[in-house]
Amino acid sequence: MISRRDAPPWVKEAGRAATRTGGRLTSGARMLPDFLMVGTQRGGTTSLFRALAAHPATVQPNFHKGVHYFDVNYPRGLGWYRGHFPVRALAERRARGAAPQAFESAGYYMHHPLAPERIAGDLPGVKLVVLLRDPAVRAYSAHKHELARGFETEPFERALDLEPERLSGEVEKIRADPAYVSHGHRHHSYLDRGRYAEQIERLFALFGRDRVLVLFAEDFFTEPEPCYDSALEFLGLPAWRPASFERHNARPGSPLPDHLQRRLADYYAPWDDKLAALLGAEPAWRR
Repeated sequence: MISRRDAPPWVKEAGRAATRTGGRLTSGARMLPDFLMVGTQRGGTTSLFRALAAHPATVQPNFHKGVHYFDVNYPRGLGWYRGHFPVRALAERRARGAAPQAFESAGYYMHHPLAPERIAGDLPGVKLVVLLRDPAVRAYSAHKHELARGFETEPFERALDLEPERLSGEVEKIRADPAYVSHGHRHHSYLDRGRYAEQIERLFALFGRDRVLVLFAEDFFTEPEPCYDSALEFLGLPAWRPASFERHNARPGSPLPDHLQRRLADYYAPWDDKLAALLGAEPAWRR
């Protein structure tokens, strides 16, 4: 039997279409997320998502890792969003006696100008899991990712130089028109996304520190068990571990050139200082 993950693209799309149609018709019986993984893009979120999705008491969207409702699909409405999640009765069966928790992951949620406020308004009580990665490494990885997807055509250093121009006025456009999807802000925010302190500060203000868990990709990939256990404790999920922790979506390639490493380290130094002060501890990449 072919697994959903290995199915041909046309089979996956047909399944998604059927799921969306059925989901809209039965949205009242379906779950909404108890927690969200909100970022950061290219920060190891897929690996942590897969480990959390394997837990018997969690349920994920049908055919999706992330629905991207609160960033680019918000005009579709909450019923559309709920339709992506399982029916509660079926989720309770899978949870083996524990209270099931639905979740999704979208790396743009934390960075999007409107998404955190939308989440706070539509999902009262939701918890957020944030996985951060060295912002210099993240930026370089994001550029390779966007090149591979066809959303970027410039080399990395040129893309860094172009970023202020590409992003100029985009936040204002998003705030002025909730249906507007900014290509530049979504796909070319290499430097801007790594200014973690301002994003985490906004999450703390909206949700409270007790509902936001900040983890580091460097810790998770070096020693995943403590990070995973702390996530389960934060979420109130029963203690459990997958058979193994795997790394997903890693993109091979040449290392970040030294002069760009220095440029990015200098750029992020004040932001990393602010992050350390905000969290009361040095981020993993500076230890």
